[in-house]
Amino acid sequence: MSDSPALTEVEQYGVERIPDSDRSAKPLDLFRVAFGGANTFATCVLGAFPILFGLSFWQGLSATVLGLVAGALILAPLAVFGPRNGTNNAVSSSAHLGVHGRIVGSFLSLLTAVAFFSISVWSSGDALVGGAHRLMGVPQNDGVFALAYGVFALLVLTVCVYGFRFMLFVNKIAVVAASTLFVLGFFAFAGDFDPGYQGSFSSASSAGFWPAFIGSALIVLSNPVSFGAFLGDWARYIPAQASNRRVVTAAFASQIATILPFFFGLATASIIAEKAAKYMDPSASNYVGGLLAIAPGWYFLPVCLLALIGGMSTGTTSLYGTGLDFSSVFTRFSRVQATLFVGVLSIGFIFVGRFAANLSQSISTFATLIITCTAPWMVIMMLGWLTRRGWYDPDSLQVFNRRQKGGRYWFTHGWNWRGMGAWLTSAVLALMFVNLPGQFVGPLGDLAGGVDLSLLVGLGVAALLYLALLSLFPEPREVYGPQGPRLVRASNTPVPPITDDVPAPVAAAGERA
Repeated sequence: MSDSPALTEVEQYGVERIPDSDRSAKPLDLFRVAFGGANTFATCVLGAFPILFGLSFWQGLSATVLGLVAGALILAPLAVFGPRNGTNNAVSSSAHLGVHGRIVGSFLSLLTAVAFFSISVWSSGDALVGGAHRLMGVPQNDGVFALAYGVFALLVLTVCVYGFRFMLFVNKIAVVAASTLFVLGFFAFAGDFDPGYQGSFSSASSAGFWPAFIGSALIVLSNPVSFGAFLGDWARYIPAQASNRRVVTAAFASQIATILPFFFGLATASIIAEKAAKYMDPSASNYVGGLLAIAPGWYFLPVCLLALIGGMSTGTTSLYGTGLDFSSVFTRFSRVQATLFVGVLSIGFIFVGRFAANLSQSISTFATLIITCTAPWMVIMMLGWLTRRGWYDPDSLQVFNRRQKGGRYWFTHGWNWRGMGAWLTSAVLALMFVNLPGQFVGPLGDLAGGVDLSLLVGLGVAALLYLALLSLFPEPREVYGPQGPRLVRASNTPVPPITDDVPAPVAAAGERA
């Protein structure tokens, strides 16, 4: 194996298959990046939602654990594609959505990354400025907030330009430092914390309890699910021979470990609700402001450090994947060029959204809707892996990036209507069941008495419809590899050869080149 590149050497690889000689990462590295990206203030804000919805501390903790475990179970299997194919998950999705259909994963990744990058910069910037104001009297005005956002964004962009190894280095530090600061926070708030906080619902039979409980669990679940399109960005540096079990365990454990920031957010939100209730007003909640209002003076500096470390960690994991995916869709851009281009656009979005359009609240709704569409895509990927027995043709996966035609995953003009049909149908239905009171309620959102069924509908419909389509309209045998399909049938339809500049020949009705 060749020596690893220097930390400050700019990463040159895009979404092409990483050579085996350069794949020296370990499952532990995947854990560090995935956990580091979620061990931040942004996750604490999500952890405060059960209290914001009126749950007691113990009810909120139950909803948090339920959502976290369910989300981790959904996410973890997506980690295996990176080591197997040496590329990101959007490119791997070519096998199930088609050579052209893989752009679905790329744009879901792009939109999710920009949304969470914005949330990260806004929440961390607000915490840094607020902490500096309480600690040193720094004024809280638009100029200071703009400076904080700008510094965060430029630091994140610098790390992302250098690439995976620099990002891994940052997250190695962030995992330990942020965790230590969160633990320190438990001592800071221990005297005010009361696990007996009652909330608005005396029991599970109280009116409105189940919508609040399920809604809280789904918000927590959305955090692990948001990493689904990104896992391959980081896992592609893990050798192909690595144990699938260890890789999946690392991804699962990285999300279970986020119980630390979720618990911190839940516990401190219950204190805020008691001692500074105005900050927990559902119509204009401000968790970061409430946290600073109840924090003892000696914890202001740790708050500033948490904001800096957390903003860097979450921002890098989001923006790195964004640049990588952008370069995979628009292949004229190198990874570095794409990262710079998307980074500048994202920074512009952050400033416009914060100071001109007041999007900082609605962006969380936008992120939730994107995740609602991402979950069915993840199901299709997992079932695709299952039916293919984990076998993929790396050369055919790169057809889109090389601007070629044909190959095992060409299907119908580069689109696999089975996977595309299952994803589109389930995503649309899921959006119709979304119920975010005061933000977005789909046409069927009130069907279950206010309970948000969007993710459950999306996951269930995607699984049933995709397997049904694979069974009723079998895919060509050649896409399954030497062992053949699992659970479904295969057809004898030939696949067109890979060509550079001439149309691939018509193979058969329904599977045209």
